[in-house]
Amino acid sequence: MPQTLRFPDYEARDDFLTFASRASRLSDPEVRLEASGGKLAMWAPILVPRGLLDRTPTILALRALPVDPELVCDLVVTASSVTADGADATAAQLPPTAVRATWAGISAPRGGWTPVRTIESADVAARAHEGMARVAELVPTDAGAEAIQRVRSSVWGEPVEAWAGVPLGAGFAAVALGFIVGSEQVQLLSSGAWARLSFARGHVLVRGATLAV
Repeated sequence: MPQTLRFPDYEARDDFLTFASRASRLSDPEVRLEASGGKLAMWAPILVPRGLLDRTPTILALRALPVDPELVCDLVVTASSVTADGADATAAQLPPTAVRATWAGISAPRGGWTPVRTIESADVAARAHEGMARVAELVPTDAGAEAIQRVRSSVWGEPVEAWAGVPLGAGFAAVALGFIVGSEQVQLLSSGAWARLSFARGHVLVRGATLAV
């Protein structure tokens, strides 16, 4: 696997490090890195099912950045293990080994997206913060991992009528990964079993949501 990621400028490198830092605070603190043709797709899991009987929707965050055009890779690393290159302001260092992650085997559609509606980013942010408050209130003191997962699945898996049934966790993804900056019209699109919220700074993809189109 590549040890160094090189970007065209320090802004892109810092953007990459910021995304990784934010992803490291999630319950599944890994990032999938797909690079080819000078583009780097960074994926982070927000909510994923735990087992075959878990009906929790899959929610993934995606940010794309320019990268070294000669780089080709598809791997998963622990987000906290990504570091800056002290000798090169346009490069980042990866850990020596990749990790395995079940969610990384899920592939979202590359095309065929149909517009559904637009949503105000302020509404996405407000509902997400309300959900965060609910999660904090409902999680018991000294709760174990299973209890926390049940609460998160219940709150973040809740469909939002104003978003055509996209689960509330999509809003949490946008806030947690820093996709909401100022006011914008967010595009909601669908493709098969997938829905996508597209922000200027990234995308949130959801599998398993039933949209009221």
